[in-house]
Amino acid sequence: MNDSTTPAASIPAAPAQGSAPARRAARPKPGERRLQILQTLASMLQEPDGERVTTAALAGRLQVSEAALYRHFASKAQMFEGLIEFIESTVFGLVNQITTQHEDGLRQLRGILAMLLSFAEKNPGMTRVLIGDALVTEDDRLQARINQLIERLEASVRQSFRTAVAQGALPADTDAAARAGIVLAFVQGRWLRFAKSGFRKSPSEMFEQQLPFLIG
Repeated sequence: MNDSTTPAASIPAAPAQGSAPARRAARPKPGERRLQILQTLASMLQEPDGERVTTAALAGRLQVSEAALYRHFASKAQMFEGLIEFIESTVFGLVNQITTQHEDGLRQLRGILAMLLSFAEKNPGMTRVLIGDALVTEDDRLQARINQLIERLEASVRQSFRTAVAQGALPADTDAAARAGIVLAFVQGRWLRFAKSGFRKSPSEMFEQQLPFLIG
């Protein structure tokens, strides 16, 4: 995708386990250990088999005890909340950047769509959180929070459609709410296909060809 917006951020990759350091590694600070746990959880979620991540498996990957995990997070749900917070801060930070940089409503729509697909492509594990696949057996409040995130995204897209209508780029009778719903359904469908293909089918495949049908 060729777009002038800032590339979607990805959570830094977790360090490889089992490598022998030249000297004894310093004990991670509390904040660093929390980040390492989230990095590892995200990396496990992006494994193609899509198995449920348990705290035992997560602790094993990190080579620590489960009790060590709970010194940093009160529960596994809180770990997932950490991932959702990363998604929220990154995605809405980029939405704000796009709408600030571009007054043109159609450019806003193009930028937001491109960013949402790019974010998934750069963060496969996060995609499983966004589609709810990773949350099926977790606390219901996590899915509720993702639902709220999607509603906020739809509201942002709706506002950009309204801007495009006000600028005369789209017909005056354009139903911004209906169009925003279609666009978000397209994005969620691309996220779902990406995850269910074992992250082989790119979310941005044919994006340029399909864009006119979405916002034209």
